[in-house]
Amino acid sequence: MFVRESGAGYLLAGLAIVSALLVTLETATRLLEPVRSGIASVVAPIQLIAHLPYSIGEGVGDVVASQDSLLSENQQLERRVLELSQVSQQFLALKAENERLRELLSSRARLSAEVLIAELVSVIPAPDTHQIIIDKGSSSGVYPGQAVIDSEGLFGQVVEVGAFTSRVLLITDIRHALPVEVNRSGVRSIAGGTGRIDQLVLEHVPVTADIREGDLVVSSGLGGLFPRGYPVGRVESVLVMSTQSFAQITVRPSAALDRSRHVLLIFDRQGQGEAPAVTAEPSQETDADSEPEADLSGDAP
Repeated sequence: MFVRESGAGYLLAGLAIVSALLVTLETATRLLEPVRSGIASVVAPIQLIAHLPYSIGEGVGDVVASQDSLLSENQQLERRVLELSQVSQQFLALKAENERLRELLSSRARLSAEVLIAELVSVIPAPDTHQIIIDKGSSSGVYPGQAVIDSEGLFGQVVEVGAFTSRVLLITDIRHALPVEVNRSGVRSIAGGTGRIDQLVLEHVPVTADIREGDLVVSSGLGGLFPRGYPVGRVESVLVMSTQSFAQITVRPSAALDRSRHVLLIFDRQGQGEAPAVTAEPSQETDADSEPEADLSGDAP
């Protein structure tokens, strides 16, 4: 350390010269290839150990990034599934509604009277009371007593009319009654509501009447309120007791009273076999209007 002149400069110069010679020799010949291979074999483990922390860090970063990416993608897929589920539910609802409307339109094509499609907007909740509100009123020509049907059969009658909505009394309401006849035998009776959405009763039917289970019951048209021939229901049970003068007969309504969303309003007041009102003769029209109309809805408002 006390040497005034150092030989490091000469050593550096010598090493530089040797390096230049080795580079020239490596470039011009392949004599140093075995030496390079041996050195590479010795240095490779050292390089691997030196690079190991970086490899581990990169691997952990990739795992964390992949996990975050998968979580984010999973959340996006869950949201997409919920969106598609909502769309699917709306599609199913629209499909069912479209099928119901097609059934109504098919029923409308079979009717000779003028009809109007209406939609149910609310149900009146009350014990033994089966009434609904529809979205058609006097502005659409709806009138009290108008018959209402769905795609399967007789639904009820209009009992109250507003400007844009109307109240419909269902045929199963405990205050409702309508004249009917058995399609097979022609036996006439009155179908009264029971307060149950799935049941009607035939009132005052003699035990000798020709009525069987499964018979189709249709509107008879008597009274002029309901047109003749619309399906009301099918006889569900016939109970005859020797101690009673009348049979106990229950009828299951044909109309989907608790499921129909759309109904048809029938613009036809005339009973079967009656001539249309003659508007050219006011006196006859006045006389017809002056006759009392049969109250088939009981004490319905």
